[in-house]
Amino acid sequence: GWKGLAAAFPALKVANRGVGGDVSRGVLFRFREDVLDLKPRAVVICIGFNDLTAYGDPAHAAQNIAAMLEQAWSQNPELPIVLCQIPPRDAPQAPMKPGALADLNARIAKVGEGKAHLIVLDLITPFTGPDGKPNPELFAKDHVHLIEAGYQKWAESLRPALEKLGVK
Repeated sequence: GWKGLAAAFPALKVANRGVGGDVSRGVLFRFREDVLDLKPRAVVICIGFNDLTAYGDPAHAAQNIAAMLEQAWSQNPELPIVLCQIPPRDAPQAPMKPGALADLNARIAKVGEGKAHLIVLDLITPFTGPDGKPNPELFAKDHVHLIEAGYQKWAESLRPALEKLGVK
């Protein structure tokens, strides 16, 4: 849904391989063909929320993410990767097990811990309002999907991470 991705990063050649409604297993299945075969200079991964709304186990999503990292680094051991934690959600129409989002985000942090060429990007803090809920200025009325201001906030968060990884 990030229609302005290329415009947000005009100095980079970007390929948006996100698929609405996809789960981590689906991304893992198509990761080599859709992402790695493009020989990217860097990869940004943000996956897992749909796993949780399907009442999936955060551990399984984290395992799928770890497998993607292994695939990426088996192709290019120095490939810079930004691994995004999942932004907050507050949507009755997309229910999750209590604590599942925090569990997955902790697992994402652990998967990325101590890995060279990887930054775990906190998308919780910049998307959370003072009340601890998703900032309504960044989300659609469904409290799940980002609006343009949300994508701008994500880009603002991504730029320093990409720069730190040497992606310019």
